[in-house]
Amino acid sequence: MVKVKMNVQTAYHGELFRAGKVYEVDEATAKRWVASKLAIMVEEA
Repeated sequence: MVKVKMNVQTAYHGELFRAGKVYEVDEATAKRWVASKLAIMVEEA
């Protein structure tokens, strides 16, 4: 699981993911969203 910061609002597995907030999703989904500019990866500190 990786953390992403959403650029847009979307529904994912029945949940509403809001723009500007950070969520944890699986790596394959995160890579798709980053490639589509729907989200950006968040570095975990």
